[in-house]
Amino acid sequence: MFKSKIAGIGKYLPANVVTNNDLLKYMETSDEWIQERTGIQERRYAHRTNETTTTMGVEAAKVAIERAGTTPQDIDFIIFATLSPDYYFPGCGVLLQRAMKMKEIGALDIRNQCSGFVYAMSVADQFIKTGMYKNILVVGAEKHSFGLDFSTRGRNVSVIFGDGAGAVVLQPTEKENQGILSTHLHSDGNSAEILAMYNPGTHANHWSEQKLASFDEAEIGQMFFSHAMIDDGQVFPNMDGPAVFKVAVEKFPAVIKEALEANQRTTADINLLIPHQANLRISQFVQKKLQLRDDQVYNNIMRYGNTTAASVPIALCEAWENGKVKDGDLVCLAAFGSGFTWGSVLLNW
Repeated sequence: MFKSKIAGIGKYLPANVVTNNDLLKYMETSDEWIQERTGIQERRYAHRTNETTTTMGVEAAKVAIERAGTTPQDIDFIIFATLSPDYYFPGCGVLLQRAMKMKEIGALDIRNQCSGFVYAMSVADQFIKTGMYKNILVVGAEKHSFGLDFSTRGRNVSVIFGDGAGAVVLQPTEKENQGILSTHLHSDGNSAEILAMYNPGTHANHWSEQKLASFDEAEIGQMFFSHAMIDDGQVFPNMDGPAVFKVAVEKFPAVIKEALEANQRTTADINLLIPHQANLRISQFVQKKLQLRDDQVYNNIMRYGNTTAASVPIALCEAWENGKVKDGDLVCLAAFGSGFTWGSVLLNW
């Protein structure tokens, strides 16, 4: 059976740099407040009209495909992970296929938020191992900036997120010391609503009777998408930060250990851990819990914020470009996010 190797990797980040101080125009906050809680100093925002999740994904894909020594016509399957698609439907996969003038290949969209890229890598790995496809393009891209609540009410969420894209081309390999060793995926929906964007949606059955009673008949008739919902902030992401932190620092290290144990490896064997860039404090907590050295963990949330599904490929690409990932290195990718969903990928570069 084949293994899957990353044959090419690319990233794209918008030119517009938004610092913490820039956000003071819209909300009551401070550079110190943001850095203390998240570690973020700045992030990138896509152009309001000229850049979309798909166009950023295309730019990252172009680099990954070129570095893989292949062409868009050689790609035989697309997996696109995002929580911020250009349209509610269709998904970004087909839009990328159209933009890159690819053949009439399959395109799959992954909606697993922060863990989307890890899930996408796991799916792609199965297709490669079975021999069904030989050149799979996996993309993680996000344009958060168009849908955030830029007010004091929304600051706990809005200061965290940024825009960008990353992509890899997966190909089969028979080399012993190369490729994906294993992937590990989990979910637990018991606390789904503490990190969620409720509207637009058809979710009346999820509300309690007390919550339903707070809406009038007109709002119910509009399937909960109304001016009242806008005024109440229900069309923006909602997050109970402390609750998310508590679960993340438990599941993150557990799924990393799961990958290592499945392959008879230890934390000492890791050359580089690429955690999803959710919060620098989470990454630091996980590093301490696993007793990893600074050179074993790569973080770039300080410069780009949380780009959810794009954060792992952006960080992996940047680490590789900076010479921190070399042939044969043991690399672990891990992510935790809304759902909750979480997972890990252990691979030899």
